[in-house]
Amino acid sequence: MSKPLLSVVVIGRNEGTRLVRCLNSIQAMHDLGGVRELIYVDSGSTDGSRAQAAALGARVINVKPTRPCAAVGRNAGWRAATGDYVLFLDGDTVLDPDFAAAALAGFADPAVAVVFGHRRELRPRDSWYNRVLDLDWRGLPGDAVYCGGDAVMRRGALVQMDGYDETLIAGEEPELCRRLRAAGHRIVHNGREMTGHDLALTRLSQYLRRAFRTGHAYAEVARRFRATSDPLWQSAARRNLVHAAVLVALLLLGILGSTLLRSPLPLGAGLALILVLMLRSAWRARWRDGDAATLLAYGIHSHLQQLPIAAGQIAFHIDRLRGQRRQLIDYKAGAESER
Repeated sequence: MSKPLLSVVVIGRNEGTRLVRCLNSIQAMHDLGGVRELIYVDSGSTDGSRAQAAALGARVINVKPTRPCAAVGRNAGWRAATGDYVLFLDGDTVLDPDFAAAALAGFADPAVAVVFGHRRELRPRDSWYNRVLDLDWRGLPGDAVYCGGDAVMRRGALVQMDGYDETLIAGEEPELCRRLRAAGHRIVHNGREMTGHDLALTRLSQYLRRAFRTGHAYAEVARRFRATSDPLWQSAARRNLVHAAVLVALLLLGILGSTLLRSPLPLGAGLALILVLMLRSAWRARWRDGDAATLLAYGIHSHLQQLPIAAGQIAFHIDRLRGQRRQLIDYKAGAESER
């Protein structure tokens, strides 16, 4: 049998029909000009995902990490892969049929280690959470600092870096991309449609938990590289803490002023200032979407999310001081994090 040109590695846990949809989209990809293989890495599903994947032609690998994270599944997948290039997908995504072939063309430059494209929400109108987070994924083509979970990577570069860091419960892709860039590799956004993603956020608790996970990743990665020449996420982590502190201060000062003066004006002024900041964010994001309601929601999201992100950062540092490590933060299941 010929060596595969491309290995597709899908990771998942209890994705059900979403996984079937993902695997079907891979089978429907357009001709690559070479052989491909399909690998599904399962992290303890109880819904029959493994059997469904095998029935659709995937080689199934089971992982049972003591500390669940996406990095474990991705590492197991690419290490079992035999292709020169590895396309990583999450089990809740749908692959654009033209993306893989277009991405492989981007590796003509030997310095390119990663090629990725646009990830879009499949059902943005299902909830306001889906709608605003869909805008967050819209990036500009060209050289990038890092990619997300969906991307094509040169297998040789993965071998050189020894893959993803399994000590991280989130932020593993930016951390890997930082090491790749430090070694002289390029990360490229090719501007093509890549995947549709089923975010499935319908509750405020899920939204807050997802932002909390982002904060945890900010703090963990920023601390790791804080004393280096490329302090990844150091500025982002600092900006988040300042931003959250300003929002809390405006609210507290407004409440205190209204209490002391027995007037709603101080609190109203604080809320009005926050509203102005949200409107400014909405205006600046107009390149992302032309719908006024969506942009207004995005402006609110841009500021509201700073609070749970900051909480995630603070939780990481408290855990570190206590000598504890947080387990998987699963916003879809809404499960409580464990230590």
